[in-house]
Amino acid sequence: MVVPAGEVRRRAAAMALAAALAVLAIILALLLPAPTAGPPSAAPSPSVALPPAPPGSPSPPAPGRSAPAQELQETDTPEAGQAPVQPPVTEPPVPAPPVPEPGPPEAPDQPPEPPRPVQLPESLRGQDLTVIPGAGRVVALTFDAGANAAGLPKILSALAARGVPGTFFLTGNWAANNPQAVAQIAAAGHRVANHSMTHPVFTGLGDDQIVQQVRGAEQAILAAGADPRPLFRFPYGERDARTIAAVNTLGYAAVRWTVDTLGWKGTSGGVDVQTVADRVQAGLRPGEIVLMHIGSNPDDGTTLDADALPGVIDRVTAAGYGFATLDALLGH
Repeated sequence: MVVPAGEVRRRAAAMALAAALAVLAIILALLLPAPTAGPPSAAPSPSVALPPAPPGSPSPPAPGRSAPAQELQETDTPEAGQAPVQPPVTEPPVPAPPVPEPGPPEAPDQPPEPPRPVQLPESLRGQDLTVIPGAGRVVALTFDAGANAAGLPKILSALAARGVPGTFFLTGNWAANNPQAVAQIAAAGHRVANHSMTHPVFTGLGDDQIVQQVRGAEQAILAAGADPRPLFRFPYGERDARTIAAVNTLGYAAVRWTVDTLGWKGTSGGVDVQTVADRVQAGLRPGEIVLMHIGSNPDDGTTLDADALPGVIDRVTAAGYGFATLDALLGH
């Protein structure tokens, strides 16, 4: 069968187009990169029967489908899609205040200067006084301390209750052993005086030893917080012109007593509270100086002077007398 010329031309054109398309496909295949191969397929796992979902709960996604974004579980970390946590603001460090350079070391505190002693009136030199001259109707209650302080609480209590002042002659040893008692006496407003360091018999001492006894007691009493100057009492009342002159040279007036209550003898020595009060009453006169003791009797432990003191004060007051310290000797 003869094919018309026009048909031949159409077929030739179609064949040429097909050939061109084939060549183009080959060129494109050579020029374009080959697709990346995906991960190898996991071996098929045996199917597991899932329990039926409770009513109202969402159905699990079908295999091969990803869960919707809103169903992802949230965590406390920014990796779960939350906004990243901002780091805390760091404040710049505050510079420490400059440390001042040490200055020169301060001088140690100087101990306070001792109070200036009361000047000894010339009229009191050369005497061992037994009364307060010109004092009028007053009595000076004086208390010696050289042994212990057993009677002191009662004495201070009786004086305070009746508003009566006293004069306390202290040995240096007693002051050193009872500094709080010295402070109590001074704080209560009573007068403190010097009774030597160790209570020796002065008439048997040399001049240098007298100085040691008087100055030693002075320093011990000052260290305890009181000033004994310028009143001194000889231990046992033993004195003579030489020893009186020696203590006068040291700035002290020698003061004896008008009456000794003998309370220091205790009940073992035949004394009682009534005896003490009677002896004070018998010696009553203007400017009377009464000798009493703070310590207890070493044999029976009694403190008769302390026990008798309230009655003594009452009887002296009832007789129309007042009370003074031995500062009355100095015009105070």
